[in-house]
Amino acid sequence: MKRIDLRSDTVTRPTPAMREAVARAEVGDDVYGEDPTVNRLQEIAAERLGKPAALFVPSGTMANQAVVRAHTQPGDAVIAGANAHLYLYESGAAGALSGVQFTFVGEDGLFCGDDVRRAVHPPDPHFAPTRLVCVENTHNRSGGRVFPLESLRSVAQAAREAGLALHLDGARLFNAEAATGIPAAVWAEPFDSVAFCLSKGLGAPVGSLIVGSRAFIQRAHRFRKMLGGAMRQAGILAAAGIYALEHHVKRLADDHANARNLAEGLGRIPGIDLLHEPETNMVLFRVPDLPAFVARTRERGLLINPIDLTTLRAVTHLDVDAGDIREALEIIREVMT
Repeated sequence: MKRIDLRSDTVTRPTPAMREAVARAEVGDDVYGEDPTVNRLQEIAAERLGKPAALFVPSGTMANQAVVRAHTQPGDAVIAGANAHLYLYESGAAGALSGVQFTFVGEDGLFCGDDVRRAVHPPDPHFAPTRLVCVENTHNRSGGRVFPLESLRSVAQAAREAGLALHLDGARLFNAEAATGIPAAVWAEPFDSVAFCLSKGLGAPVGSLIVGSRAFIQRAHRFRKMLGGAMRQAGILAAAGIYALEHHVKRLADDHANARNLAEGLGRIPGIDLLHEPETNMVLFRVPDLPAFVARTRERGLLINPIDLTTLRAVTHLDVDAGDIREALEIIREVMT
């Protein structure tokens, strides 16, 4: 049975051309800074985001947590949007590893400068000192929403006024670029640190990048080591990342088109409650009997994950084409009937 997997854009498999790039990769010991392919990936990432330096890490969670640790001290407070990935989906790491607490602002992951101003704890020994503001773009839990650029700039201005550091969790930052035409470097410009994923929409098998100033990356490098993220001949992984950045960024527009087609089709099926028009590669919707829907679609080879007790999230990606979307809609019509 053919399987159509809409659970996440992390389920992609390396393309034959990416596998060939991996096989040809020149490697060295990255702990000594001697892996030429890792070094090249880091240079490409820093250039693409307009920052002086970058650091290759095994995962998006490690990227975010190394950044939080580098920006804060135990007992500090971090401002973030509601349902931020670095709080909700990273196993309590910020509290366990960095000893920080969160102050949540806004709605559906979006907020503005005034939200930041209201959330900053005053300089009083009763309060945790606020040190860091984290923005997620695009926002995972809200269905791939793009954080509006003007709101982002107002957040940055408020953070600067308060003397706070700024981090961008840009796991799917290139989806924001594809959706708006605004280059990733423009989105990244106000931030002291940015993390983005190679293994989500870009289709590489593993890895994320942290970018920032040379001094910050040197500090993050220490925490990568502390968190167990130092790698040796990592060029075979970095080669896949280089291929992804060179070949899979522009094609993200295809994923967005497939998400729009899926949403349009779902909107014509009785019983489907479509929650939003997709901005990028995610579609949120509800059905009357979620457990039965998940079981029956899975039986027919269609995989879609719930994100809570009532909501499903379908994610388009490199391994899903327009024909798969048509087949998925036929399966859903059959199940709903």
